[in-house]
Amino acid sequence: MRAHYGPVENAISQLTGLLGDRLATTAAVREHHGHDESGFKPLPPDAVAFAQSTEEVSEIIKICAQHSVPIIAYGTGTAIEGHVQAIHGGICIDMGQMDQILRVNQEDLDCTVQAGVTRLQLESHLRDTGLFFPVDPGADASLGGMAATSASGTNAVRYGTMKENVLSLTVVLADGRIIKTGTRAKKSSAGYDLTHLFIGSEGTLGIITEITLRLHGLQEAISSAVCSFPTVDDAINMVILTIQSGIPIARIELLDALMMHAINRYSKTDYPEQPHLFLEFHGSEAGVIEQAEAVQQIASDFNGSDFTWATLSEDRNRLWKARHDAYPSALQLQPGTQAITTDVCVPISRLAECIRETRKDIDAASMPIVMLGHVGDGNFHLAILPHPDHPEEIEEAEALNHRLVRRALAMDGTCSGEHGIGQGKIRFLEEQNPEGVVLMRQIKQAMDPHNLLNPGKVLRMD
Repeated sequence: MRAHYGPVENAISQLTGLLGDRLATTAAVREHHGHDESGFKPLPPDAVAFAQSTEEVSEIIKICAQHSVPIIAYGTGTAIEGHVQAIHGGICIDMGQMDQILRVNQEDLDCTVQAGVTRLQLESHLRDTGLFFPVDPGADASLGGMAATSASGTNAVRYGTMKENVLSLTVVLADGRIIKTGTRAKKSSAGYDLTHLFIGSEGTLGIITEITLRLHGLQEAISSAVCSFPTVDDAINMVILTIQSGIPIARIELLDALMMHAINRYSKTDYPEQPHLFLEFHGSEAGVIEQAEAVQQIASDFNGSDFTWATLSEDRNRLWKARHDAYPSALQLQPGTQAITTDVCVPISRLAECIRETRKDIDAASMPIVMLGHVGDGNFHLAILPHPDHPEEIEEAEALNHRLVRRALAMDGTCSGEHGIGQGKIRFLEEQNPEGVVLMRQIKQAMDPHNLLNPGKVLRMD
């Protein structure tokens, strides 16, 4: 399906009539919306539309469809696989002004929000309700963007990813039609599962404007801990045994020695500069104690030491802030760099082997590389830090990324556990599931026949 995009000027003229000064064509605004946190070249759109309602998104899309102009949805710009670059120009729809929390149903443990509501905004709104939303990718991403990329994060080992925590979506299709994909019921066997069709589609099948989310009750007791290990192997073997033992741990995060060095420098902490696990336990007072004691015993069997516990909320927040600051911490290892970030996910039984082989690549590399990950899910990340003025380092980094992904695929894993495909992993998706990609293209062609929605992402259509 080769798209034929029309001139954008007529669309801009009509959109100006619809939105007034909420349609921006200045270079600074366009440039801001032409890149995410990835190392891909910024590619600004021709204009940025600041929508305030589902109906406005529908009208914007109808105008763009009339003139065959590409459309890219933009949340907070925190994606890291080149999700928002305007490869073919067009109109960017900024969802940031769609930031209303429409309802919270405490009795049913759910809420409905507009797509521009951010994770921390919802967390603050829920503070006095006794409820929380568990998906925590680290960045203060928009919930629409998190649904579009099927985001995950530190709590996924217990509470699941966006796929497990979205009940229903309101979506605007490529021709401007508005659909609702489900209901607030906790389960349904009513026809095709349209909700999960759009989760992870990265704005290529429709633009998500509202999300109904599962909420969870706050636990009676929460305890966090950090523990150091002499080697990454020891830490990973401890994780595998913990998961296989059925201990319902809420978070279990790996950070390697270089990552801990970077965190100490950035966050002014004094952790031992060895591989670490960051842990968290949720439940009753007695249950948390029981879980923590069991995990501490397993850790001691794998040479874990320097346990530091935090039960007060301010201490736990400080501990997890250090973990969430991992990305800016890593960037300080080579100032001026643009990190090449990647992630894979493998079955838990293959995790130690996958990481062991990857460590060989890291040890042989000519540039800093940090490893961290949500290892309770078999998911880990690398931040590779080539110098931007050294093309041979960039080539080396890309080759290392390719080896990592193919290693994961050979272990029956996936090319991305949570970052998504964007531009960066299109070829790997084709390798991982060639027959599935053929079907994905057929779905895309049926739903977006002119390839107007975020073209150049997830699938090669021409």
